This record gives sequence, structure tokens and C-alpha cells, in this order.
Amino acid sequence: GEKCDAGEPLSPMSRGGEMVYIPDDSDFSSFRDQCESLEGWHCRYNKAGVTVWSQGQEESCTVQKIKTRISCKDVPAETLYDVLHDTSYRKKWDSNMIETYDIGRLTVNADVGYYSWKCPSPLKNRDFVTLRSWLPLGNDYMIINYSVKHPKYPPRKDFVRAVSLQTGYLIKANGDGACTLYYLTQVDPRGSLPKWVVNRVSQFVAPKAMKKIYKAGLKYPEWKRRHDPEYKPWVYPEQNTLPSVSLAELSVQHADSLENIDETGLSEDHLSASDHEA
Repeated sequence: GEKCDAGEPLSPMSRGGEMVYIPDDSDFSSFRDQCESLEGWHCRYNKAGVTVWSQGQEESCTVQKIKTRISCKDVPAETLYDVLHDTSYRKKWDSNMIETYDIGRLTVNADVGYYSWKCPSPLKNRDFVTLRSWLPLGNDYMIINYSVKHPKYPPRKDFVRAVSLQTGYLIKANGDGACTLYYLTQVDPRGSLPKWVVNRVSQFVAPKAMKKIYKAGLKYPEWKRRHDPEYKPWVYPEQNTLPSVSLAELSVQHADSLENIDETGLSEDHLSASDHEA
């Protein structure tokens, strides 16, 4: 596959600097604008209430932005917001997750967390350490993250440490107990991926993941009733028992300082059968 040497993409979240900072209202509103804007986005998939767009020169670039939207009837926005925050519920629906845990809290609406992700074979599994921040804004709820370095959580032998330049969710309430969910991600997966991966992500992986979140939203109220129904530290910060992390311990995770692996030679024929299910 061709490679692109356009220099390293900068996280919109790092403001081009080395300082890690906590997103403010202007970051959230520009994230919301990106989710809702159509300009410059190329529609890759549109079926059964799920749409997927991509942005970026498909032919040459390793970094792509992918955006997905799904309409979720019978799931109120605040329920979906809880689903996306609730790490103990995540094991129930996120079958790509290997492990996730919270590392520490920064402020009442920001923390640092770890997430590892099962990639379709023959690709190596990825993991992330990210600064996450969230904000309910009127009828909208947003959660955004970007990759950071934490001295106690260096890259591991068994994973490729990947870089989220900016990833997030926007949940818009539609009235009538329904909502629309947007998921936007700009990830540098480390190294050059073959072109079929982006295709596969937009045609199978993203739509399937969105449908899973929707189903998870339908089942959550019943599950939550039986599992610590009062416990929602993302809504009630006083319930948060995580150790404090200071911004000074963190630094921006640049992709170019990580191991660069080239998986462009891997062909789609190597995919295991289970990954072909749409």
C-alpha cells in the first residue's frame, strides 16, 4: 500500500503543544459541529438507520476520520449517556473490548483510563491510554477523549499502543424518549494499515458497533436496576473514589514516538471467518 508522509497529524485536542489540557466548552462545541457537519465528509454506508462517513485521502493516508450516526428510538439520551460511561456494563455489550479500567480522576468531568481492543486477526491487538472528558449541554451529551502518556502505563509487549487524536460521542435528545447517537473518531492506528481495513471498518465494524450500543441502551435500565442503581459517579462526582491524577503527570502521546508497524502486506483473505459476519 502507498504511504503518506504528510508529517504527523496533530491531535485537535493537543492544540499543537506538548501540554495536556482538559477540553473546555469551545472544544466540546467544535466537536459537536464536526459531528453535525456534512461538508468534506464522504458517505460510505447508509442502511437501516445507520450512516457512516469518512474523511481524508483514502488513497494515501494512514489517518482517517470516521463518523457514524444511528437513530435510537425508545432510548432516551441520558440512558445512552449512562451506557457509554458505565464500565461495568461495558463487558456486557462490547465484544471487541479485552479490558478497560479507570486510572484516575482529573476533575469532576475528566479522568484518565485504559482500554484494549481485539483487532480482527491477522492484525495485532491495540490498546489506548486516554484523557476522557464529558459534558451534558442542554439536550446534548458529549464524551470526548484523546491519547495521553502516563508514566505508570507504558506500552505493553502484547499490544500495539494506538493513538486517539480525538474520539468521541455526541448524543442528541429527540424528545419522545428517543435520541440520535454520533460517534466520531480520528485514530492513528500506528503504522500503515492496508486499504481494506478502512473499508471493513466503514462497512462492517462501525455499523455493527453502533447497533450494539443501541441494543445495550434498550437493555440498560433493567440491568442497572439490579446493579448499584444509585451509583453513577459520572453524574454524581461525590461518588467518585478514584485516586487523583495531576495534569503534570501526563504528557501528549505522539504517534511517532511509538513502535511503527507495517501491516499493509496483510490481505483480507487472512481474516478469520468470525470477522466476516456483518
